[in-house]
Order: sequence, then C-alpha cells, then structure tokens
Amino acid sequence: MTRDRAGQAMWNSEIERLKRDDLYRVMPVVSGAPGRTIVVNGRHALNLSSNNYLGLAGHPRVVEALVEYTRKYGAGSTASRLMAGSNEPFRELESFIATWKQTEAALVFASGYQANVGILTSLVGHGDLIVSDELNHASIIDGCRLSRAAVQRYPHLDLNVLEDLLKKSDHHTKLVVTESIFSMDGDRAPLKEIDELCKRCGAFLMVDEAHATGVLGPQGQGAAAEVGATPDVQMGTLGKAVGTSGAYVAGGKAMIDLLVNRARSLLYTTAAPPGVIGSALAALRIIASGEGEALRASLTENAREFGALAHNRLGLDLTPGHIVPIPIGESARTMRISSRCLEAGVFAQGIRYPTVPEGTSRLRLSLMSDHTAQDVHKAVTVLEKALGE
Repeated sequence: MTRDRAGQAMWNSEIERLKRDDLYRVMPVVSGAPGRTIVVNGRHALNLSSNNYLGLAGHPRVVEALVEYTRKYGAGSTASRLMAGSNEPFRELESFIATWKQTEAALVFASGYQANVGILTSLVGHGDLIVSDELNHASIIDGCRLSRAAVQRYPHLDLNVLEDLLKKSDHHTKLVVTESIFSMDGDRAPLKEIDELCKRCGAFLMVDEAHATGVLGPQGQGAAAEVGATPDVQMGTLGKAVGTSGAYVAGGKAMIDLLVNRARSLLYTTAAPPGVIGSALAALRIIASGEGEALRASLTENAREFGALAHNRLGLDLTPGHIVPIPIGESARTMRISSRCLEAGVFAQGIRYPTVPEGTSRLRLSLMSDHTAQDVHKAVTVLEKALGE
C-alpha cells in the first residue's frame, strides 16, 4: 500500500470512529449576515448560535468603518507588525482599549486563541506554576501546555482547592487563570474573591473576558470591572459582543512590552487587516456609549425573560445570562434535538465532547440584544416540543 493510500485509510478509519461515537462534525451552511435571523442549510431560522450578543456585526457604523479603513489602509497588513510596522489603526485601537479598560497599555492579537496562547507562553515558563479552572477554554488549555510551566487544575469555581494549591506551591511565579463568564456553561467566576486570594498568596491573576467584554460592567468593560477586581492580565475578544474579529490584552506597560518581544502568536503571524481593526474601534465606541448601555439593557431583559420561561415551561433553573446551556447528556440525542429545532425554525447548535466533558452534551444558546419578545417565546416553544419528542 502506498503512503498516500495508507494515510487515507488511517484518516477514514478515524472519521468512521467519530461517526460511531456520534462525535462527527459538519459545518452548517449559512447565508447572509449573522443577525437575529439567518439562513441555515437552506432554512430560515431564528439565530441562537451566534456570539454576536449586541448585534454589532451588522451595525451600519461598524460596517462603514470596515469599508472606510480598508479603502484608506488596504485589504491586509501584509506581515506581522514588527516586520511591516504598526500603522495608525492599531495604535488608535490600542490607545482606546487602554483608556477604556483603565490600564497602562493594551495590545491587539489577530484572534482570541492567539492571544491566550501568546500570553501564557510569554509570561510564565519552566519553574513557574499555572493554576487553571478545569472548565477553561481550549485556548487556555493549549497555552498552559505550551508554556512549559507546571499546570494544576482546580475543580470548577472551587476557591477552597484554589487556595490550597496556591498555599502549597513554592514555585517562583504563580499565575491563576480563569474565564470570567464560562463559554459553555454561562456561569461566572467569583472574580473579586479570586483576586483577593491571589493577592494574599502572591499570585498573578489572568482573566479571560471573552464572553463578558461589551456585555458586563461600566461601559461594557467586563465582569472584573463590574465587581471591582483588578487582574494583572485582562484578555478579551473582539469577535463576540464587539462583532468583528481579533482580541486584546490590557494591563501594565511592562507586561505588554514583554508580549511584544516574546509572544510567538503575535511575532510570527500576519496582523489583522486594517479594516477589521477600524471596525472593532467603531464597535467599541458604541459599546462605551449610551447606545451600548441600551443594547446591554435589552440583552439583560431577553436573558431574564428566557430564564423565566425556561423555568415555567421547561422546568429548568438556568444561570441567568446571555449564554444559555440546555443540558441533554447523550451526544446523539443532543444532535437530534438540535436538528428538530432547526426544522422548526430555531438554530440551536449542539455541543459535544471534547468541547464539553463526556456525558454532558447540551444545546448552547446565545441570546442577542435585538431578539424580540416574540423571538424569545418562539425559542422556548420550539425547545419545549423538541425536548418532549
């Protein structure tokens, strides 16, 4: 057998295994912009599978900024910023983020994955310790592995175990890393308590605000700002509530300078296109304004209404918020229910292992600020029927 045929046979065997285990994935085919409704696999559906929480991906001013910056600065950045230079859009956006987050400096990455990997592999290394919540995002897990630091995971949100691990450690540098809102469960880390614990134990704190940026806190600054926590490293994405693409890290100038010199996921990849940077700046300006406050209020009301209906009609006690996990358990049943929802006009994506632990498959719903009251009622009605079949 030739090498090519051997490779195809091996890969086909692995694909068949995924299918047998009900873990095979196919990208849904969508049409149109990611608004409150969308066409999925040829069906018009209410969109409950987007992280476009504030509806900014299609906001006229955000789209106009994308076009304006592209015309002025070109379609691409052509290289990393250390190679091709740091042009005005990046400097403008990073200055805005630092002021908005009330930090000394900020740095923009091309994606949230690149940001987390770059941060963790730059700030800690051999001889250091990372203590990570067991449900942290895959990008954090991979960053921990690549850092070469010792890594210890604590049970989800368990402050007692976290404190015990920090007190027993004699590592030179200790870094605690947690999401603020967990992407698959929608629950929140007790950031104020974690922040105070880190200060008592001499540990640094990194918070991933991917799903809180734009949604929580004064001017949408995030969950840490909402509770008065002061993490050493604040990471957030520009591709969720901000509605564009990329990510940022905000903090002290020395930390940002170190990332510029060490973060391989920044140094060795082409920077984001200038148009994307300009559109992110436009979106953040909306988020920090009165309009952003109104969008957050609408999102909060939709989350409240969904939670009340889910409790009354589905018997679910959900963590109130814009991320709504509907627990199913078994992978095949999860995907059958997801398909039934789509047939009834609701795009509710199923989530399976390895994104979530085995046996905890679920529908992962995302509410948006521009969902109407009728949308929320339709979603619960469709879910009620699909879950009952």
